[in-house]
Amino acid sequence: MNNMSITNVGIGLRAEHYQEIHQTSPAIDFLEVHSENYFDKNSLNYFYLQQLSEQYPLSFHGIGLSLGSAEAVSKNHLKQLKTLVAEFNPFLISDHLSWSSWQGTYFNDLLPVPYTEEALSRFITNINQVQDHLQTQIIVENPSSYLEYKNTDYDEATFLNEISERTGCGLLLDINNVYVSATNNNFSAQQYLDEINFNKVQEIHLAGHIRKQFAEGEILIDTHSKLISDPVWQLYSANINKIKNAVTLIEWDAELPALSVLLGERDKAKQFLREVTHD
Repeated sequence: MNNMSITNVGIGLRAEHYQEIHQTSPAIDFLEVHSENYFDKNSLNYFYLQQLSEQYPLSFHGIGLSLGSAEAVSKNHLKQLKTLVAEFNPFLISDHLSWSSWQGTYFNDLLPVPYTEEALSRFITNINQVQDHLQTQIIVENPSSYLEYKNTDYDEATFLNEISERTGCGLLLDINNVYVSATNNNFSAQQYLDEINFNKVQEIHLAGHIRKQFAEGEILIDTHSKLISDPVWQLYSANINKIKNAVTLIEWDAELPALSVLLGERDKAKQFLREVTHD
């Protein structure tokens, strides 16, 4: 993990903070970037990534591999990703337990899949294709969900464990997503975390969500636009002793606050980690 340990906490790099981070060099353990935003070598994004990669370790977090798709992963997408990986040597490469494209059309969302044997086979094939092409391991993130499929063969935690076991990929555990899904679908977030194989977890995501009221009731929406909620911090704290070799990432994608707010959330995560590692 490039000398990373469980005490390392990073933040997601967003364009609004490029200059401030570059100019002030705050003490951030690593930066996570959305890899697709940096495919264009002539872009301002790429320029700043070159500058910041000299100051900080990088983690690449993708949204375009469409690992759950019934078709093969795009060779063009893999080619661009491999070029980027060769240039910047990220210590982690991740994507999602979802699908997002069909026959060259990319959808503006991470779409869910039923946790069936057929879907498991597709994920295994596509993850193997990606890892073989990149010649390195990737890690796969659990989604947030708002409805559940009626006909499934696995619960989500077991499905992720099976994928990791059969492909050698790692896991990215988003605790906010677990909490959002558990609340929306009326299952136990703690039971989910008890089932996940923490030996395979290489990164933890912490993020914020919003509550939306409808006539039928309340739903949580994974917006990455708010402070991390108390229940998510509580789940992080309650399970932090299970972390074997995973770094933690503060994720904030919309309604971006001042950089100091992200660093405050980073400090809070580090305090939880210090309490455990000093016991």
